[in-house]
Amino acid sequence: MDGPFDGMDTRDVDYVLGQIAKRLSSRFTGVFGPETVERYVFESYMYLHRTVRLQTHLPALTENFATERLTALAQVEGTIDKPVPEVLFLCAYNAGRSQLATALADRYAQGRVHVRCAGSHPAGGLDHNVVEALDEWGIDISRAYPKPLTPDVLGASDVIVTMGCGDACPVLAGKRYLDWDIPDPAGKDLPFVRSVRDDIDARVKALIDGLTLTTS
Repeated sequence: MDGPFDGMDTRDVDYVLGQIAKRLSSRFTGVFGPETVERYVFESYMYLHRTVRLQTHLPALTENFATERLTALAQVEGTIDKPVPEVLFLCAYNAGRSQLATALADRYAQGRVHVRCAGSHPAGGLDHNVVEALDEWGIDISRAYPKPLTPDVLGASDVIVTMGCGDACPVLAGKRYLDWDIPDPAGKDLPFVRSVRDDIDARVKALIDGLTLTTS
């Protein structure tokens, strides 16, 4: 893996992260102070820098991930409302099953459920055949990326669906947990990945239908 932001020195990295923190501080004015926002930006960068393969994408990914985490934290603290149920899909690497589930849930929910995903041991990138299997259905996840599981995102979730992360997936009181026994598509051929996609698709449809029926 190349260095931070593909060869940028530490001062340049600090400057870029500082600019991200300024934008997010403005976005979260009245919700979080600048110090909290800056801490989350730098922490999110460190999380992703360990695993993301393409370091040139890291600034944008850092801003996206920090925004997601700050939003989740605000939901946990009650400073931002949760207008729809929050679902979190978890698997070991966040490169296959949980990405499939998230993409399909987003398609079926159409804004009636907010979906996040994470991995207990996130990979450096998505599984190629997972991307292709969804592309066959007209779903583009080429900009998605594996994310680590963080306490803020976990705490903001109403329903947590685990798929093979075992004891690495923590259990919080008051959350609804579902454990889906689905084989890992990592490194498998496209026909196998399609079968995993189809299995997840049926489960996701049932989950979204159940959540939207009870909240509509």
